[in-house]
Amino acid sequence: MPGITTPLRERKSRRPTGLPNPPMMLLVGPEKSGKSYEAAAGSGSDLIGMTYWIEIGGSEGTADYYGRVPGARYEIVEHNGTYQDILDAIRWAVAQPPVNGKPNMIVVDNVTVLWDMLSDEQALYARRRAERNAQRDRRRGPNLDDPVIVDPDLWNRAKDRWGEVLWMLRRHSGPTLLLARQEVVTAFENDKPTRDKTRKIKAERNLPAAVDAIVELHAFGEAHLTGVRTLHWDVKPGQSMPFPDFSVDTLLRRLGFEEAAAARQVTETRPEAYLQEQDQQRAQQQAPARQQQGPARQGNAPQGLNGPQAVKLIHRALTDENNPLECLRAIREEWGVRTLRAIPTETKMWGRLNADDLITRSLNFIEEQAKKHEEEAAGGETPGASTPPATVEPEQAREHHEAPPAESSPAQPEQTQPEPEQAPPAEDTPPPPPDPQAEEPPPAESPEDTSAAEEPQDLPPQQPEKPAPRKRRKDQDPLVIARQGLLEEAEIQARLKFTTLRDHLQPISEDGEPGLSKLRDYVKAQRAEAIALLEENDQPALADTYRRAPVPDLDLKKKFAPYFDGAPAGQ
Repeated sequence: MPGITTPLRERKSRRPTGLPNPPMMLLVGPEKSGKSYEAAAGSGSDLIGMTYWIEIGGSEGTADYYGRVPGARYEIVEHNGTYQDILDAIRWAVAQPPVNGKPNMIVVDNVTVLWDMLSDEQALYARRRAERNAQRDRRRGPNLDDPVIVDPDLWNRAKDRWGEVLWMLRRHSGPTLLLARQEVVTAFENDKPTRDKTRKIKAERNLPAAVDAIVELHAFGEAHLTGVRTLHWDVKPGQSMPFPDFSVDTLLRRLGFEEAAAARQVTETRPEAYLQEQDQQRAQQQAPARQQQGPARQGNAPQGLNGPQAVKLIHRALTDENNPLECLRAIREEWGVRTLRAIPTETKMWGRLNADDLITRSLNFIEEQAKKHEEEAAGGETPGASTPPATVEPEQAREHHEAPPAESSPAQPEQTQPEPEQAPPAEDTPPPPPDPQAEEPPPAESPEDTSAAEEPQDLPPQQPEKPAPRKRRKDQDPLVIARQGLLEEAEIQARLKFTTLRDHLQPISEDGEPGLSKLRDYVKAQRAEAIALLEENDQPALADTYRRAPVPDLDLKKKFAPYFDGAPAGQ
C-alpha cells in the first residue's frame, strides 16, 4: 500500500568494520561425551580473563568436580533454580568487568535442561488453566493421568522467555559457550520414518541459527564441526568436517577472537514498538475528546491546576448535597493520579499534602462518618429516653472549618429568631461532609408556636410536635452507592476467577449478608489475586488500572467492560 517516501529523520551510513563478533559457541553431544570437561579445560585459555560457570540442572553436578581439570580457571555463579534467578545470574555474569584486561567467558551447562524447565512451566500452567475451565463449566477437572494440551499461546510464552536468555547473552562482550545434549533419532522423510538415523539437538529448535559455531562430540576425542560463521577458517559451507585435536582455545583462535570487536554488532528487533505506536495513536485520537469533555464536567475549571484551585475543587465536592463521594472520584478521574500527585496543597486540618492524598483523606473521612452513622443507626435509641438530634458544636466547627458558624446567644433561649445555619467551610480547607444526622434539625420555637402559659389551664402542657425527618433518596445514599460499587467489583473478581459471585463471597456470607466494612475489606484483600490473573492473561495495562483504583470504584465495571466483552465465548 502507498506510504511516505520522505525519510522521517536524518540518517547516516557507515563502512563495515570487518571485525568479528565475540563468538557464541554451541557444544553438543550425547551423555558422557566430554562436553563439560572440554568447557572446563577451555577456561584456562590465555585469551580469557575469567570464566563464569552457570550450571542448570542438578542431574549432572560436575561444575565443582571439574575444577580439578588441569588448567581450569572458572568461578561458579549460584542461583536457586528458578527462571528469573537463572536469568539474573546470567545478567550478573554479563555485567562483570574484564579481568587483567581480557574479556570473560560465560559457560551455560546446559541449555537442554533450561528448555525442559520452560516446557514444564507451560505444562503446569496448561493444567491449571484446564482446572479453571472445568471449575467454570462445573465439570470434573483433569486427573494427574489425564493428558493436558499445551495451547500455542503458552508455547509462544516459553519461546519469549527463552529468547530473553539469548538476548542477555548477546549483550556479553566476551565469548559464550553453550552446552546441550544430542540424541540419535530416526530420520523422517515426508512425515514418515525411514531406516536412517540422524542427530538432534535437545533444545529450542532455533538455537543453531543463533550461535556462531556448532561442534558435535560423538565420543571422546571425536569432534566434528557442523556449522560455523567465520572468515578466518577455510571451511565448506553446509558440510560437516572432522575437528581433530579439538579444544575451546583452538576454536576461539580459528574464529578470529583475537580480533573480535569490543561488543556484538547487532540491532535487535523491537516488536513491542508496534504496541507503543498504537497506544500513542489512540492517545492522540482521544486527546481532543478529553479537551471537550473537561470543561463540561468541571464547569469553568482552569486549564492548569494549582494548589489553591485543587483545594477549591475538593471543597466544592465535599459540600455537594447529593453525592460527595462521586464528586471526589470525578476529580481524580478528570485530572489523573499522576497530575494530582504533583500538585501541593495546604490545609489547616491535615497540613501539607498533595492533591491526590488530599482526595484520599477526604474519601476516608466520608466513609468513616458513614460507618459511624450506620453503627449509631443500628444501635437505636433507649426506650423512654429523649435523645436530641446531633448538632455541630462551635468548637467542632472551628476544628474542621475555616470559620465557625454564626454566633448565637445561649443566654436567650426564648428568642424566636430561627437558629442560624453553619457558615460554609473556607475554600482553602477541605471540610468533612455534612453529618448524616444533621439533616434532622433540633426543634426550635417559632413565632407561630404557642407558649405553655397561653394554653388552657385545664389541659396539660403540649410538647411541640417534632418535625418529621427528611428521607434521603435511596439511590443517593452514600452507603447504598458504596455497597453497590463493592458488589460490582466482587463480580469482576468472580469472573476473573471463573466462578460465581455467590461462591466468591461464600467465605464472608456464612453468617448472612456481610456488612459494608466486612465486604470492603474482603474485596480489597482479593485484589492481589485478580491483578495476578490479569497479568497472566497479558493484560498489564488493565492490571495497573485496577491496582490504582480506589475502594470502591464506581466506574470499575465500565473499565472492565471492553475486556469482558472482547473475551472469547465461555469466558
